[in-house]
Amino acid sequence: MIPNVGLTQFLVVSAILFALGIYGVITRKNAIMVLMGIELILNSANINFIAFTRFGLMNLTGQVIAIFVIILAAAEAAILLAIVLNIYQQLNTVNVDEVDKLKN
Repeated sequence: MIPNVGLTQFLVVSAILFALGIYGVITRKNAIMVLMGIELILNSANINFIAFTRFGLMNLTGQVIAIFVIILAAAEAAILLAIVLNIYQQLNTVNVDEVDKLKN
């Protein structure tokens, strides 16, 4: 039997994902790990949109916004992965701290 899941449980999971994403963005030096943290943050926002659609008065608006966020995340991942690959080709590193060498 499936237990009833309320809005609070969705918000707790979303807050945990958001906190893990922020932790990943702040503490990691690897650009790929930073991108994974950003994806966790976007996924936590999607959980909030879907939860408020289910339990609130948003009708399908939250689901439409979540689809746009997924599309945005896919485009962002593709573009940033191309940038990271270009940086790796130029500098042979993906550490965010060493990217300031591109200024020269």
